[in-house]
Amino acid sequence: MNREVVAPVRPLVLCPDVDDVGLVLGEAPGRAPVVVGDGAMPAAADIPAGHKVAVRAVAAGQPVRKHGEVIGVALTDIGPGDHVHLHNLGPAPDYAGEGAWPARSAWAPPVAPTRDHFLGYRRPDGRGATRNYIAIVPTVNCSATVARMVAQAAHREHAGVPGLDGVIALSHDLGCGMAEGTPGDGLLRRTLHGYAMHPNVMGAVVISLGCEINQPGNALADAADTTVTIQDVGGTAAAVRAALAQVAELVADIRTLRRAPVPLTELTIGLLCGDGDAWSGTTANPAVGVAADLLVAAGGRVVLGGIPQLHGAAHLLRRRAADSRVAARIDELLAWWREYASCDGAGPDVEPSWEDRAGGITTLREKSLAAVLKAGTAPVERVVRYADPVTRAGLTLMDTPGHDPVSATGMVAGGATLLASVTGTGSLFGSRPTPCVRVSTTTGLYQAMSGDIDFDGGRATTSRQHLTAGRLLFEAIVDTASGLPTKAEQLGFGTEEITPWRMGAVL
Repeated sequence: MNREVVAPVRPLVLCPDVDDVGLVLGEAPGRAPVVVGDGAMPAAADIPAGHKVAVRAVAAGQPVRKHGEVIGVALTDIGPGDHVHLHNLGPAPDYAGEGAWPARSAWAPPVAPTRDHFLGYRRPDGRGATRNYIAIVPTVNCSATVARMVAQAAHREHAGVPGLDGVIALSHDLGCGMAEGTPGDGLLRRTLHGYAMHPNVMGAVVISLGCEINQPGNALADAADTTVTIQDVGGTAAAVRAALAQVAELVADIRTLRRAPVPLTELTIGLLCGDGDAWSGTTANPAVGVAADLLVAAGGRVVLGGIPQLHGAAHLLRRRAADSRVAARIDELLAWWREYASCDGAGPDVEPSWEDRAGGITTLREKSLAAVLKAGTAPVERVVRYADPVTRAGLTLMDTPGHDPVSATGMVAGGATLLASVTGTGSLFGSRPTPCVRVSTTTGLYQAMSGDIDFDGGRATTSRQHLTAGRLLFEAIVDTASGLPTKAEQLGFGTEEITPWRMGAVL
């Protein structure tokens, strides 16, 4: 009788001398030989692509390692060839603390940067911009519709003007119904101020209703070129006419602007990974980390957020703190998030999501270890609040939720002039006025959604390939900063994605 020959499975083991599990690159049917080193063992059961297979025995109660780090604890005895997932891998205890901050040696990038400037716009205060937008900024949800009317009419009137990337309404649903002077109120004002003052915003027109809690004079007095108050000018139609007149004046100024060389010291990149998968830590995130290191080496600024997603690997960031004060701020941030989540009956262990788990990610520690890779290896120079200005060269940790739109909004408000976002499922996202380079975790996803994704991050699975892909991504980032449109920009994404972090009571 002929027996079907099952092709051997060669899992990817990231740290062969340390890791207990490997990543199955293609589905492994039960009894298929799993090849590790010079030996092979049969897969104990069907193992989906992207899931983990044990490459050595782990006794119940013992730690399980991936990426060279503990990702969880074995719930039962695990044998070589076993599928390792929710049924036999539980979360590891939280890190108890690191004690004294370890002083760091001098940092060097993995390779030297290949570019030292991009072609951008110089603002009068010296800041570099990657785009030219006019922003229509509503102070409150009640003026959001008027802001959209102005932006739509201005687009029809000024489309095609050289140097103008668009007139955008930064609509949101906040600004009233909150207590004045509370953290939530201050956070919204800081966010809107950051957008109105953003380097990519050549001019801003504020639209106020007139009676809202978030009065424009409280946060936007120094940021707006003009403010139109609907109740003062006589209603919607009059407000639209007044705002359009102000936009026309700003457009006249934009006609005189030209791109010119700007040092990479003026480029700020925000890093996102809201829908990663089991491949993130193997392919795209390490490549993004190389690109981030290259920008830091060139004197630029990199922003990492999504604190809940980093919770399980915060000890790695803490070790990279530039000094003991930064290490202490990381500790404070983690403590705040634990308390913040517990107030709603949740906790940091609510991650990974069901989508993560279906894709092969089992524990928060595993997800976090992959997420932190996109920040490269540079020291953490500073920890800032949500939407705080990012002014220091190097890597900055920003206090943002993990949800992409909310995290990106804080980074853009902080001055990010470009975003790099990893996707494992093909999520759609843009964030005007800041272009967003989308990076896929697999080549299959890139090919399936090449009209939406800018860079194939799935080509790299080894350290050498990460360096190659990271250099190529760095080049693509500089090209995008110089005016190359992203897929999201071509499709018109980015006007609905501003999502300020909603904090505090709605009254």
